Amino acid sequence: MIKPHGGKLVKNLADENLREEAKELPRVEISRDAALDSENIGYGIYSPLEGFMCQEDFESVLYHGRMANDLAWTIPIVLDVEDSLEEGEEVLLCHRGAAVAVMEVEEVYSYDKKEYAERVFGTDDLQHPGVRKIFTLKNKLVGGKVKFIESVDRRFKEYDFKPEKTRKIFEKWDYIIGFQTRNAPHIGHEFVQKSAILAVEALTGGNVGLFINPVIGRKKKGDFRDEVILEAYKTLIRNYYNQDKVFLGIWKTEMRYAGPKEAILHAIVRQNFGCTHFIVGRDHAGVGNYYRPYDAHEIFREYEDLEIKPLFFKDFHCCQICGGVVSESICPHEGIKFSGTHVRRCIQNSENIPYEMLRKEVVEIISKFDNPFVVEEDEAQFTGD
Repeated sequence: MIKPHGGKLVKNLADENLREEAKELPRVEISRDAALDSENIGYGIYSPLEGFMCQEDFESVLYHGRMANDLAWTIPIVLDVEDSLEEGEEVLLCHRGAAVAVMEVEEVYSYDKKEYAERVFGTDDLQHPGVRKIFTLKNKLVGGKVKFIESVDRRFKEYDFKPEKTRKIFEKWDYIIGFQTRNAPHIGHEFVQKSAILAVEALTGGNVGLFINPVIGRKKKGDFRDEVILEAYKTLIRNYYNQDKVFLGIWKTEMRYAGPKEAILHAIVRQNFGCTHFIVGRDHAGVGNYYRPYDAHEIFREYEDLEIKPLFFKDFHCCQICGGVVSESICPHEGIKFSGTHVRRCIQNSENIPYEMLRKEVVEIISKFDNPFVVEEDEAQFTGD
């Protein structure tokens, strides 16, 4: 089994004594996204992080794409707060009054929002959803270890597997391929996933599994809602996959839309879940025209020390002349390009989706929802139950 990033799987959970003591601690209200980050720290999804980043790691990640100890990390995991916290104190992090985690305040520090945005997203344009989020943060960041108490999002429990569990499940395979998604699946996704299994089997001769791992959490307006993504994948897997080769599980977090830098974080997280390989497609974690189509492929050249191995896939299209799904590397013809944006636009405008693009069973699932898309980029869309 592949080791977690940094060599150790973190598990920082509050015991019963700490839970009781926490009731007397000063309370600090945090956002839903920060609450999910606390959960991801507590269960080792962000291994080797044991808490929110202090200034040295924060600045090292911004300027070098690595933590202060030179371990690969590209997206700051930070907590924004008001000025009132004191270094050395313990506080209870809460979301909408519910206890989330106990935090040991190690450092409170200032930061430059514009610099933060430019270093992570390559732009300070407020039209970028990730940039827009940064400029809503409070003016101070606080670093320190956390002990996780309770999740703010208890939806989809039957698909909520932590790394300690997935690593045991994945022992039945020699190699595990991780697939990141924030979309309902089109046939291009299906083809990439199945091609990846065949490729790793051919290269290794081993028994290969696929971990389909949708992001469940805040997304931009117009993206598919969480429940639509899950229902669509359940249907696709049931009808078109070898059940012994695939596992479906969620990762609760926000989409940051940081393109290549988010691709590295996505790979690290899947290594912590137990994956040996990770699929990186065209414009991974991109939005608009902020990144070039294969920036997320190129950035992995800077991170050859990662244990998890990237699998790079370029554009696929459906060619009626060749008779199937092909890439520009092997097909000289124009075809129907696979595009999540195009699929969403067809659904929004009540247009027919080409049968070559989406399985009919997936279309039927999506059509059962009055509105399958995120309406607003805020926390109102989540009930937490």
